[in-house]
Amino acid sequence: MPNVRSSALLVLVVASSALGVAAQPAASVPAAAGGAPLEVPFRQFRLDNGLNVILHRDASVPVVAVNVWYHVGSANERPGRTGFAHLFEHLMFEGSKNVAEGEFDTLLEAAGGNNNGSTSNDRTNYIIDVPANALELALFLESDRMGYLLDTMTPALVDGQRDVVKNERRQSYENRPYGMAELELDKMLWPPGHPYHWPVIGYMEDLTAASYDDVVQFFKTYYAPNNASLVVAGDIDLDRAEALVTKWFGEIPRGADVMPVAPPAAMLTEVARATLKDRVQLPRLYLAWLTPRHFAPGDATLDVLAAVLADGKGSRLYKRLVYDTQIAQDISAYQSSGALGSSFQIIATARPGHTADEMQQAIDEEIARVQREPPDAREVERALNQIEASFYRRMERVGGFSGKADQLNAYSALGGGPDFFAEDLARYTTLTPADVQAAASEWLPARRRVELVVEPEEDR
Repeated sequence: MPNVRSSALLVLVVASSALGVAAQPAASVPAAAGGAPLEVPFRQFRLDNGLNVILHRDASVPVVAVNVWYHVGSANERPGRTGFAHLFEHLMFEGSKNVAEGEFDTLLEAAGGNNNGSTSNDRTNYIIDVPANALELALFLESDRMGYLLDTMTPALVDGQRDVVKNERRQSYENRPYGMAELELDKMLWPPGHPYHWPVIGYMEDLTAASYDDVVQFFKTYYAPNNASLVVAGDIDLDRAEALVTKWFGEIPRGADVMPVAPPAAMLTEVARATLKDRVQLPRLYLAWLTPRHFAPGDATLDVLAAVLADGKGSRLYKRLVYDTQIAQDISAYQSSGALGSSFQIIATARPGHTADEMQQAIDEEIARVQREPPDAREVERALNQIEASFYRRMERVGGFSGKADQLNAYSALGGGPDFFAEDLARYTTLTPADVQAAASEWLPARRRVELVVEPEEDR
């Protein structure tokens, strides 16, 4: 999961050169049964410095979302220098040339706004949600840290945020029950040298070794406008919003072109099994397979398979392991999608008196069953209904980490353009039970996977 900055705010929520035509046609999204089609009209243009800008008007609520994606995540790091992307997520809230330390939150809070940021393997994003009349404030704040963060960044400030990140690692992984399993799983799934092999939060020794000059160079390389995408969505006038974006971002210098990540091949040829000891009360089992990257054929089908297996009390694994045999107290399954590759994971925690081996046998039998014969049509329909409902719920809001602003940026980066809404939903609605069976057979082989067990430490 992405590392997310905790927000302390408890509040309500130069000339440009055109990228093609100024206003793109609306993306027509398939309607729910009996409803009118949803449309996501947008205007896209690119500033002379390379900043990709997407504007979307939604006047249903008088709020505006300012959403920036920097195309840099932990995948852009290298062995020995991990954790920089997440460290920068913290540094971006610590003041810039025209915004003193602490003022970023204070100014937004006074305007009734909210802000946050998160880091993943593939990107770092920053969100600001404000009342519509505070749009220019949000653009000023976002542009100042894009263009002028280094003016106020000091070695002492870097050291302070380095310590914050170290404490976050201790709290989120090292001192949390089962916390190190997630990091170990990635090491087992992805070969050394692959950018998904190391954790987004980085290694302690790398964070300690990072110099101030290393951090400055990382910012200069990746936090340039030509390596970023800005979405402004909500109750806006498109012409005024374009003028304001040009006003605040147009003077920021372009950076050097960023080379795309070229990962080594990742392939499992056998079962990789390991056992961790932890200060926990119950055994937990992790099963994981390498699967297609985000938006590649098979990615959406595995989302549906995960729902059939473990989403809800009527799902196959929940019914068998938690309800019928009562050998597990919880179970989940999901497709963890990434730009360079994905993994399908099943996680189950044993009930007292039961073992990881018992759970694994039952899970394997259920996977083999769906590989032999397709799931019932009603199982697939239930999964698709849940996915479609979630899709439309996300489209009801413009801001936050899952609203339309962030989705427009995600589609622009990964899906072939901002107007990928209809195509994205169609990846699911066109699936059949036979497709789900085929995906289980192709992508979940019992002989090529990772098996990780976390066992309670023995009493001393």
